[in-house]
Amino acid sequence: MPRLSRLRLAAYALPALALAALGIPVHVHMPTFYAETVGLGLAATGGALLVSRLVDLLVDPVIGLACDGGHGRRRRGWMLAGLPLLLVAGWRLFMPPEDAGAGHLVLWSAAFYLGLTLMLVPYQAWGAELSSDYGERTRIASWREGFALIGVMLAVAGPAALSLPQSQTLAAFFPPAAILLIIGVAAAVFLVPEPLPAPVTARGPVASLSPLMRNRPFLRLVTAQAINATANALPASLFLMYVGDGLGRPDLAGALLLAYFITAILGIPLWLAVAARLGKHPAWRLSLLLTSLAFIPAAFLGPEHWPVFAAICLLTGLGLAADLALPAAILADVVDEHTAQGGGGRAGLYVALWSLTGKLALTLAVGCAFPLLALAGFTPGSVNSPGSLVMLGILYAGVPAFLKLAAVVAMGRFPLDRARQQDLQRRIAILSEA
Repeated sequence: MPRLSRLRLAAYALPALALAALGIPVHVHMPTFYAETVGLGLAATGGALLVSRLVDLLVDPVIGLACDGGHGRRRRGWMLAGLPLLLVAGWRLFMPPEDAGAGHLVLWSAAFYLGLTLMLVPYQAWGAELSSDYGERTRIASWREGFALIGVMLAVAGPAALSLPQSQTLAAFFPPAAILLIIGVAAAVFLVPEPLPAPVTARGPVASLSPLMRNRPFLRLVTAQAINATANALPASLFLMYVGDGLGRPDLAGALLLAYFITAILGIPLWLAVAARLGKHPAWRLSLLLTSLAFIPAAFLGPEHWPVFAAICLLTGLGLAADLALPAAILADVVDEHTAQGGGGRAGLYVALWSLTGKLALTLAVGCAFPLLALAGFTPGSVNSPGSLVMLGILYAGVPAFLKLAAVVAMGRFPLDRARQQDLQRRIAILSEA
């Protein structure tokens, strides 16, 4: 199969840049913004986000199955349907009224997540279908995630460059990110082809679930992803508190985040090369192990150790590059296992379940970490006891280090390599001709 041109890769990846520019404030800034600036407090903010996430979880499989149906522009059509909802919800969420309470946060964060799901599930399924080649899929996922990292970097660099306070970060980034998203979606829709769907030999969505339950590579992969996503969600949710209260250097938060994401962008070509040499899943396991070891010291750092934490940010940034590019490329191969078993083209369903694991991880991280910190007596922006700061360090770094080691174990003896994927493609071709 011919390689996609760089123009088409860039057009496909551009929406990821804008979606990330919208997403990073939600994951990094919004919990602290609503807890401190809006004044909801840690427990109310964590509870509100937990409720909206639980609502969001219900729609993923439905959207995944729905966007697998139809013909022609089924992926692009769903992206266009989700765009206006995401923009309206983002406006209300990022620029709340003065009397905003927990109900406002629940309503508009749930609407935002729904719009995001309507766009992301078909978008990522589209990427899985753009090529059937083992190596080209890694290239496609790397371009998409690399552009997403650029969007993250823009969202991080803006407050640092403009010296924006926490209370203004969300409102400042919504208008340009919204405009960029509209441009990106238009570029993808008009410049990137959408391949014909794989033949659906199983009748109906229920029948297509049977090969999924027999798909052992997927079950192994999604288990590792759930563990690793939880490991990533904890430090993402607690970063500002860790730097501001644990290290006592809130002034360095923007610069440290920027260094982290720049390293991740630079690390993508490195992991592409490692994956080409070792294979996708051995490369991912290696990155998980290295990132776990890098996280361990962060559980024990104090205010005088911020240079050590800066080095940790660089090392874990390299790990982030692998976390973003490699599992997504492996998932595209796992879908082939389903199709070869007679389940038809169900990339949307697989991406939806994949997304579901990430959302569950973030729900668990915010819904459990914030109340645990409150129980330990931790209050962001205040003088905290040594015990509460120990709890912050454990949740930020100690637990993620352990979880990443568990993900390494979960991916042991993973059976789907290049040779197996090529065999699956031959079987799919036979099914198509039958």
